[in-house]
Amino acid sequence: MPTMLQDPQTIRYYQKLTDAMVELWNRGRTQEELRLYTDGYLASLRHSNTIEPYLVHRLEEEALDFLRDPYNFRQSAFETQLDYDYR
Repeated sequence: MPTMLQDPQTIRYYQKLTDAMVELWNRGRTQEELRLYTDGYLASLRHSNTIEPYLVHRLEEEALDFLRDPYNFRQSAFETQLDYDYR
């Protein structure tokens, strides 16, 4: 069983990445496009040496788990309700 991310900076990068994936999905992007975005995000972290390579690897594992879980890309019930009536 994988361990959860514990480094605060890595957690912030994970949150930014997963928030961006959901936003892109809501804009109509495909799973493949989300994967490409994730790959680019992780590549930039690797090249910038912002966090340790093993932390980037852990972030990658967690992000791919997030991407594979269809529950993360479902629209919630409150988002489907209209704030006003079209009539």
